[in-house]
Amino acid sequence: MELSEVVPWGRSLSEYKEMFLLNNDDFGKKILGCGDGPASFNAELSKKGGIVKSIDPIYQFNADQIRSRIVKVYHQIIEQVSKNKDYFVWKNIRNIEELGKVRMDAMNMFLIDYQQGRKSGRYICGSLPELPFKDAEFDLALCSHYLFLYSKQITREHHILSMFELCRVAKEVRIYPLLSIDDNKKSPHIEPVIAALKERGINVSFVPVKYEFQKGATEMMVAKYV
Repeated sequence: MELSEVVPWGRSLSEYKEMFLLNNDDFGKKILGCGDGPASFNAELSKKGGIVKSIDPIYQFNADQIRSRIVKVYHQIIEQVSKNKDYFVWKNIRNIEELGKVRMDAMNMFLIDYQQGRKSGRYICGSLPELPFKDAEFDLALCSHYLFLYSKQITREHHILSMFELCRVAKEVRIYPLLSIDDNKKSPHIEPVIAALKERGINVSFVPVKYEFQKGATEMMVAKYV
């Protein structure tokens, strides 16, 4: 990955809680955040005593490089969201200005934590569909705003292999959202992924969540061995 390819956009612990219906029991589990990018989820949960690792190819870069990239693309992202604001629900986040503040607050919190977190092994450079972890190393894997969201950019085979890998390293996998970013419709990869997982004895269910910013993104996929 080249730094020029990175589009950093971070979410907070409170957003993760709503996206993935995380509760106090979940926070006592060993958690993997896959594709976390500059989210503050790891930083915030670690401060609370949680056991969490984040993996993302962006972690090959240092804090200054990531910060410079955030500054460079921030206004471009805000502009794109503004042009497509009808795709979003402006409730918890009330307007474009508040969105910018919420995202920058999360990313700044990540940047403060990043150097120490990378040294301690909480931020690991890597990407799906191959993860550097042992079988069932984690109790719970969370994948936010990657699989299914980028349905046109990521192939069906990559989706299937990535789900196999997540189910290998974690006892339970939660994915959110399930709508494609291009048309805000249900990802065409969902049914083939379900079929492939079921062939391996992996159960798939869909659970309503408390979070909705992308309009219609009101449920997560949960996958685990029966």
